Amino acid sequence: MSPPPYHDPVPAPQVPPSVVPFERAAMVQRLATETFDVVVIGGGITGAGVVLDAASRGLRAALVEADDFASGTSSKSSKLVHGGLRYLQNGDVRLVYEALHERQRLRRNAPHLVSLLPFMIPILTKDGLLPRRVARALGWAMWMYDLTGGFRIGKLHKRLSADETFRHLPTMPRERIAGGYLYYDATTDDARLVLTVLRTAAQHGAAIANRARVVELTTAADGRATGVVVDTGHGRAVTVRAQAVVNAAGVWADEIRRLEDGVDTDSLRPAKGVHLTVPWTKVRNDVAAVIPVPGDKRSLFVVPWGPQPDGTFEHTYIGTTDTDYEGSLTDPPCTADDVAYVLRALNAAVTTDVRPEDVTGVWAGLRPLVKSATSGRTADLSRRHRVSVGPAGVVGITGGKLTTYREMAEDTVDEVLDRLDTSLKCRTKRLRLLGADGYRDDAAPGTPAHHLGGRYGSLDGEVRALVDADADLGRPLVPGLPYLRAEAVYAARHEMATTLVDVLVRRTRAHLVDRPATAAAAADVAALLAPELGWDDAEKERQVADYDRLVAAEVADAATHAEPARS
Repeated sequence: MSPPPYHDPVPAPQVPPSVVPFERAAMVQRLATETFDVVVIGGGITGAGVVLDAASRGLRAALVEADDFASGTSSKSSKLVHGGLRYLQNGDVRLVYEALHERQRLRRNAPHLVSLLPFMIPILTKDGLLPRRVARALGWAMWMYDLTGGFRIGKLHKRLSADETFRHLPTMPRERIAGGYLYYDATTDDARLVLTVLRTAAQHGAAIANRARVVELTTAADGRATGVVVDTGHGRAVTVRAQAVVNAAGVWADEIRRLEDGVDTDSLRPAKGVHLTVPWTKVRNDVAAVIPVPGDKRSLFVVPWGPQPDGTFEHTYIGTTDTDYEGSLTDPPCTADDVAYVLRALNAAVTTDVRPEDVTGVWAGLRPLVKSATSGRTADLSRRHRVSVGPAGVVGITGGKLTTYREMAEDTVDEVLDRLDTSLKCRTKRLRLLGADGYRDDAAPGTPAHHLGGRYGSLDGEVRALVDADADLGRPLVPGLPYLRAEAVYAARHEMATTLVDVLVRRTRAHLVDRPATAAAAADVAALLAPELGWDDAEKERQVADYDRLVAAEVADAATHAEPARS
């Protein structure tokens, strides 16, 4: 195939967001009227990375998402940017090295979204004495992590005494602490990372739309994919014309493959990961901790969330599980057994007897792991990604992990360019994401400035301007949580939020942090959004009812066949 004549290898310069509005109606119009080099299916972190990579190289790029951006796996991760210590145990040193390299790039390219996070591995024994064999194994793992790239963060691991370990997590049984290890990784708000990558792609000319479900692949006479037909709602079907198509649909990738070849492909093995949120006072950790699951070979993260000016936190979240899943790919449940599993591990490490009624939020996501003929456990499946090409020429990207999304995107766009018979240099290794330029990390933790800066970077002034124009928008969106009413308005105007669930679950994380408080505020938030999104009274009621159904479903799942937590 000869290369299209309209390639421009020089990417468009990054411009202020007001110049290229991130607005759905305008984007859908572009999808219907323009012709693209590549259209990407899937608005999670993988698809977002692909469309940014393509657009920044100078390709005319588009992306369509069936639901909301990051509505699947990419808003339900452990929210960590890390190498993965346990992959070293599986001998996958290369994966850890690559992930730690990407971690450093993300810290440089998105300093407002990716923050340094200390991690502790406490060592709990029956008598408080640490066997030499265990000490040697942990010490070796720590040094290997540093050597494979952990040192890039500017800090090496260190051995902790029993007293130091206890001070970091003072709800542990002091008499059982033999010591610990401290090392460093990073954390991010996964949904906001996805949204920021997409908005950055839009600044480079990409056309992007949510709630645009692919219902058909279009093909040329020779069977080559030439675009997609999407349902944009209200009975409107739009044909998106493109030279190449990328399947970045995550756990839904096999559904797109069926549109391509009509075959019931079964190439993925979804693994469910569950997290629980509890009040920080039940754990009181000032660093993230890694705790073992009794009777299992897995570990869970215990991560403080919501820093306060006095050095405390609002909440702690615990996860993730890693189990086979065969149910609906949409909104996988957090069941009573999942809750019991997580709390059993937590209560084996702390003395505060955390119970199901202490849980204030839950989330469950599915990892799109590539099937293996030899592995019996999802925990043993590789987190490596795979780029493939289908019979109609659709380029597929599956597997991988949040931390390595940029590298996955680079490999995918390289394959697209091969199919377009052209060559353009990847530019994302040093491409700063929207809000990074001009961002200063000098606000005190727990202050409004710190909160807004960590979500919008140097664009936080746009949110502040809303408050300056209307002081009421400076009030909390949900009482007791740091999100401002202005953030909901901003989400509707500039972040393509179209539903109440979009705002409460993904544009903010209020639902994940404190579900009861968020549910109590839902009607008020709907009233705030109504004039922005053109909702009448009936639509406001529908929006609240949709959110209430989500809450009711989560409560029902967690209340069925509950297994009591054990210490």
